[in-house]
Amino acid sequence: MAAGPEHQESPGRGSPAAPVAPAEGLEALGTGAYVVDEQGRIIAVNALAEQLLDRSAADLLGHDAHDLLHRDAHNQPLSRSQCSMRQAFHAGRTAQAPEDYFARGDGSLLPISWLITPFDLAGHENSTLVLFHAPHPAEAGARAEPPTLLPEIERLALLAATTTQLTSTLDVEEALRRLVTLVLPRLADWAVIDLITERDEVWRTVVVEADGGELVRHEELQGPMPPIPEESPMPLSRALRGVASTLAGPQTYQGSPDSGIAVEQRRLFEATGVHSAAIAPIRSTRAVLGALTLGRAKQPGDFHTTDLPLLEDIARRTGLALDNARLYQRQRKVAETMQNHLLPQMPRVPGLQMTVRYLPAPDASQVGGDWYDAFSLSDGATALAVGDVVGHDLEAAAGMAQVRNMLRAYAWALHEPPSQIVARLDEAVLHITDVAMATLILARIEAADDGHWRLSWTNAGHPPPLLISHDGLAEYLSGGHGILLGTGARRPRADATVLLPPGSTLLLYTDGLIEEPGHTLDEGLHRLRRHAAALAHRPLASFTDQLLRRVRPAANDDDVALLALRAPART
Repeated sequence: MAAGPEHQESPGRGSPAAPVAPAEGLEALGTGAYVVDEQGRIIAVNALAEQLLDRSAADLLGHDAHDLLHRDAHNQPLSRSQCSMRQAFHAGRTAQAPEDYFARGDGSLLPISWLITPFDLAGHENSTLVLFHAPHPAEAGARAEPPTLLPEIERLALLAATTTQLTSTLDVEEALRRLVTLVLPRLADWAVIDLITERDEVWRTVVVEADGGELVRHEELQGPMPPIPEESPMPLSRALRGVASTLAGPQTYQGSPDSGIAVEQRRLFEATGVHSAAIAPIRSTRAVLGALTLGRAKQPGDFHTTDLPLLEDIARRTGLALDNARLYQRQRKVAETMQNHLLPQMPRVPGLQMTVRYLPAPDASQVGGDWYDAFSLSDGATALAVGDVVGHDLEAAAGMAQVRNMLRAYAWALHEPPSQIVARLDEAVLHITDVAMATLILARIEAADDGHWRLSWTNAGHPPPLLISHDGLAEYLSGGHGILLGTGARRPRADATVLLPPGSTLLLYTDGLIEEPGHTLDEGLHRLRRHAAALAHRPLASFTDQLLRRVRPAANDDDVALLALRAPART
């Protein structure tokens, strides 16, 4: 391949790119395919490429594709300056060529046509996909006749892009947006997507027109649709029942309508001016999810039955992506509901103000195990807790429930300092739960004889509490620190105690408030202390809300639990 760096290192120098296993999507392409990293080294390859090139994956992965494969018509190494694929690679653009040559493993020359395009492979930024085709792979030395080859290569590239882009998001709206950008204006100038909801209702979710290089959404044509007729032979009704793909035009819906959907279809054709449409069912492996319609209004030419297989392939990949996104969103909803039910109401403690906040992670797949708790103890004190169970899924939320409930039971039944209670909890977590690791702060607060409030706590690998005086002096409480839960190391745990100054604010929080990719933990802690000090004069609810808004990183991919407590002011 023509993709390679300007200055190649000798075999004994540098570190070759770490090869990875072939991406699953490459095997479904139906032509030779491989992926290179930004240095031009092969990082994924499909089985058909191995067969065409007479080289195993082990012989290909990690090698510079240009040096290994590209040859001229006389089977001589191709100069980099003469390689059009290399130029397209470095420009980061899609390109193709009807005739070129690759060297096979047995030394023979393989005539090919190729297409190269930017590609997203998990774990590798700036990777590039190369598709190549040899019409008669069994006759490696024969010259290829490429007239019908390029449309096939373009079709495969579109399907590869559809698979990659749609399956890399778990958000339904984002998946539909990406689908529209893939098919418009490449295949049509109108795209319509009708989806079947979980209540078996049809919703016209997307109506988009490609107009002058822009994609224009027509919300006036979107919205609820009539129910799916059981026996209607009309194209959209058949597609929504999963029966078949078909073609349609304005004349299709000119007769007497047999259903409400037929009325809506007539309105659609009249409003859009579409003169030819192709309609395909959107299916998952379990059910029909909707239908995809591509329409041509300003674009010349009509759709033909030979166009339907491509539309079906796109719709099938769309169905798999939408099904995955719906499953993730369903799991997130279950986990969030579970989490919200498990996070408790705060007790009323005379003299103390208390407020809590929980924010889920922005990513629908990132449901975490962050939690807070506060409850009365049998000796009259009040327990405070904030913790984080490792993980971002339903299992983490379930683990959070286990840890929190066991902690409550131990703290109520045992008249022991926080460190001893957490030590017992650590043993239980290790032996009778599925929780791998967790962090936790357990504190108890009670009124002292001199009118102050006494805070005692222990810290199991958690970010330290922050104490802010009424005058804006902010200090992290670093005492009582020990290792996190679940390690199996039976090290002694410590307690720490402090008297809360009148009017001071205590803040317990999880790491989602301070951690940010590309920044140190100290930077996050400094940001939190600075803003907490500036907000110390605010009422507690306002203090908490403003602190979350100012401190939580924009690039945050974690959930956040926060508990704030304010001691009474001096009277």
